[in-house]
Amino acid sequence: MSAHEDHSLEEGHMEGSLRDYVIGFVLSVILTAVPFWLVMARPLASDGLTALAIVGFAAVQIVVHMIFFLHMNGKSEGGWTMMALIFTVIIVAIMLTGSLWVMYHLNHNMMPMPHDMSQMP
Repeated sequence: MSAHEDHSLEEGHMEGSLRDYVIGFVLSVILTAVPFWLVMARPLASDGLTALAIVGFAAVQIVVHMIFFLHMNGKSEGGWTMMALIFTVIIVAIMLTGSLWVMYHLNHNMMPMPHDMSQMP
């Protein structure tokens, strides 16, 4: 091992090998092709199940990209990349949940009631 490799490993930087990139690429292709097949062949009973399966494949593909291409794990950069990821996921979850909550309540509270519709010209 050279001095440069020792230095980068001490700081916690992960260098990807060709094997890691090939595994990540193959997994990414599979995780992209299967949802296309699910949509085109419609092997599942309902559209809701197909959508749920596609969301599952998308989540797995995000993890594959983070591990094999971004080299994110608990050891890289002293764990700060993982902490940043966790923080980002929490903030996005709060934003999505809050947005959906606000939209639901606006829709529920702003819809005209049947007795109000009879008074409309």
